[in-house]
Amino acid sequence: MSGKLAGRYAAVTGGARGIGRAIAERFAAEGARVCIADVSEAAGAATAAAIGPAVHSFCLDVTSAASIAAFTAATEARGGLDILVNNAAVFEMAPFLEITEASYDRVFAINVKGLLFTLQAIARQMVKLGRRGAIINLASQAGRRGEALVGVYCASKAAVISLTQSAGLGLIRQGIRVNGIAPGVVDTAMWTEVDALFAHYEHRPIGEKKRLVGEAVPYGRMGRPEDLAGAAVFLASDDAEYVVAQTLNVDGGNWMS
Repeated sequence: MSGKLAGRYAAVTGGARGIGRAIAERFAAEGARVCIADVSEAAGAATAAAIGPAVHSFCLDVTSAASIAAFTAATEARGGLDILVNNAAVFEMAPFLEITEASYDRVFAINVKGLLFTLQAIARQMVKLGRRGAIINLASQAGRRGEALVGVYCASKAAVISLTQSAGLGLIRQGIRVNGIAPGVVDTAMWTEVDALFAHYEHRPIGEKKRLVGEAVPYGRMGRPEDLAGAAVFLASDDAEYVVAQTLNVDGGNWMS
């Protein structure tokens, strides 16, 4: 099969839906074999089956060291990864004085610790196999700034941007390129949950916050999952050979850096 990623093997964490699924679909269309690595075994399997025969699934819990080790072993048994997309993440919201330790622990366990140690395990695999690989971390425009109601999530995504820089510098001499993507507001199932939280804390009707943030994007609408897929293909491909430790904003003009 031809395509920018022909002959390569990629994994997308949190790949069963939303941005992760859109990236997996595009990677497959560009000729890659793809592993949908998702905490939901059923959803991951369904997504893999829907995309096609070059795609398989693995039940991965990024908060579990044992699960990450099993995922690493399973992908190595299939020849070893050329591309990893760290997309698995959760979102929580609360006024600053109401942030709980449990909420902090959950968000950082998945968005930061899980990302870091999945990245480390696959980078070790790439070094072991002599693989020149690409690792892409999904950050957020929320990691570029603070938000009054979203302190823990913003902090977690700022950490992703920082880890992307450090890992990029730490791994490039081993032939591994680490970069990130910072989406803006993207119309996924998660945003339905986000909208409901804003409705609660800002005393808005359901749907109003989603409408307002979409109208405020310079492009004129919220992003769609597929809007992120092209950037992921670019960063995974040879076209980005000299791009190292960067986080690319893909947000319709919301943030300039």
